[in-house]
Amino acid sequence: MKTNFRIFTLVLLTAVMVSCRDQFTEVFTANSPIYMSYDELRAAVKPAAPRDLENPGKIYFKDDYIFVVEEMKGFHLIDVSNPASPQKKAFVQIPGCVDIAVKENILYADSYVDMVAIDVSDINNMKEIKRVKDVFPYTVPPAGNEYRLAEVDKEKGVVIDWEVKKVRQEMEYQYYPVYPIFYRGYAEKLDGAYYTASAGISNSSGVGGSSGTSFGVGGSMARFGLYKEYLYTVDNRNLYMFDVKVPSAPSSIGKQNVGWQVETMFIYGDYMFFGTTTGMLIYDLKIPTYPEYIAQFWHATSCDPVVISDGYAYITLRSGRTCTGNASGTLNRLDVVKLSADYKNNNLVMSYPMHEPAGLGIDGDILFLCDGDAGLKVFNVSDKRKIDVNQIATFPGIQTYDVIPVNNYLFMVGDDGFYLYDYSNLQNIKQIGLIPVKK
Repeated sequence: MKTNFRIFTLVLLTAVMVSCRDQFTEVFTANSPIYMSYDELRAAVKPAAPRDLENPGKIYFKDDYIFVVEEMKGFHLIDVSNPASPQKKAFVQIPGCVDIAVKENILYADSYVDMVAIDVSDINNMKEIKRVKDVFPYTVPPAGNEYRLAEVDKEKGVVIDWEVKKVRQEMEYQYYPVYPIFYRGYAEKLDGAYYTASAGISNSSGVGGSSGTSFGVGGSMARFGLYKEYLYTVDNRNLYMFDVKVPSAPSSIGKQNVGWQVETMFIYGDYMFFGTTTGMLIYDLKIPTYPEYIAQFWHATSCDPVVISDGYAYITLRSGRTCTGNASGTLNRLDVVKLSADYKNNNLVMSYPMHEPAGLGIDGDILFLCDGDAGLKVFNVSDKRKIDVNQIATFPGIQTYDVIPVNNYLFMVGDDGFYLYDYSNLQNIKQIGLIPVKK
């Protein structure tokens, strides 16, 4: 009987020790989350007076307006009907906004875990008209220092910032993904995707009530894309799909895994091209609700956006901390890839060394390339094997990020602000406008 009692006592003590172990706490200096409640998040979208650019990110063109995303805060609306004199018209607050797209007079934007639809037909009364809740994964912003992240309680809302302080918590806790890919302001400022309005164009009302095509035009770093009656958004591995047949009433129709380390998305014709840190993936959109994998083109590990034109892919590869395996800073180049008619057999034509390439845009045979702090570079690419000796112009001394060429005007965003160029005369491309970043 005594032996059985000892065994029972030993088992009981072991159970107590095991159960207590899960309750051990530690005190340490950490990045403690600052929350915005879900109620606050879902009441925060509102127009405001024009404001200074501080941390510009993605750009988007529709009708006579440029939308410039203010990282994680919303977007600036800029009237470029007179490109030589761009005018800031309004700012719309959207917490957690990183990317946008516009169909007809409806703007779609991410807002942390939600996707919101905003009516922009009247620029003096822009307003949220629909929200698709909890469609994007829960993520947190980068902390920007070496302290650990404290435990995150998703029930309290979204994490909008961090404060460094002493915290007490259980030793075992869950980490949440941060924004190294979505968020331009992190690490090497590389992320993105691109789409073109080459498919599904129709005349309709537009921004500010003007008439125009159904879709706008995004920069090469965007992750939002429109195709016919669908909106696509992509993170580093999943494609999120929305039905926007009725633009003012978007609905989620699911998601699909499309790979790993996806950075860019370019919709060209009936195909979708993903730029990843290890290459380009190609998907067929013949079934828009279930894109079909077609082929891949591998390259060395690097950050890259991709644009497509007339049977060729132009891919910039950039070294940086966000690209695992390419932190040495030795791989910076432009790749030109010949695409087969069915996109299944694609071959590298030439590679050209660059300084620190990021976004790019193409208009016919003219390629505009953002080469980091080496500035904006313009090339004639009619001869794919002699692009390096056919540089038309260069604008050094500015930190460039992304471009959109439209109707002989180039819209460019960089660390210093929003730039406008007139390239109607290729022998005399000139800067005609600038909205600087607030210093």
